[in-house]
Amino acid sequence: MSLNYIKNFYEGCLRPPTVIGQFHTLFFGSVRMFFLGVLGFAVYGNEALHFSCDPDSRELNLFCYNQFRPITPQVFWALQLVTVLVPGAVFHLYAACKNIDQEDILEKPIYTVFYIISVLLRIVLEVVAFWLQSHLFGFQVHPLYMCDAGALEKSYNFTNCMVPEHFEKTIFLSAMYIFTIITVVLCIVEIFEILCRRLDYLASQ
Repeated sequence: MSLNYIKNFYEGCLRPPTVIGQFHTLFFGSVRMFFLGVLGFAVYGNEALHFSCDPDSRELNLFCYNQFRPITPQVFWALQLVTVLVPGAVFHLYAACKNIDQEDILEKPIYTVFYIISVLLRIVLEVVAFWLQSHLFGFQVHPLYMCDAGALEKSYNFTNCMVPEHFEKTIFLSAMYIFTIITVVLCIVEIFEILCRRLDYLASQ
């Protein structure tokens, strides 16, 4: 039985009951994760090593980098991806435990409502992530960062720091915003697809 649950859960996650949901899985699972995993490491992988301030000292560089990046973008986007996957994973786990076929999800009202709720939760999580990203990283990476180094008890309170490859980071940052917007749009369209298919099913009865 446990193997059957795992199989149903796996198939449900890979093949949602809607066409838009399947496209979302493809887009989310392959394009977005590949973009983050491969290009994200290339752009942000050595950022801390090349982040330098004036005067250039290890203590000051580390202090200002931690101020500049309260959380690294790779970690934030990885958490975003995992968090957004949770509502769908919970629903498909529930469907697997109840032995619900994917076809039944759009035929039985209670399953349809649960599935729509999981999609709405994905939208909410993506919007929250978009808001957090805008507050943490902004919409543009500037070449200079003004660091408040007063806590280090130096002879100066503020110092300029050079941000490496700021233009590449701006492009990558914009791409992650676009991915979030695309995901939200796909989720909204998926809800409309669910409602249309539900109405077609009721009309055919």
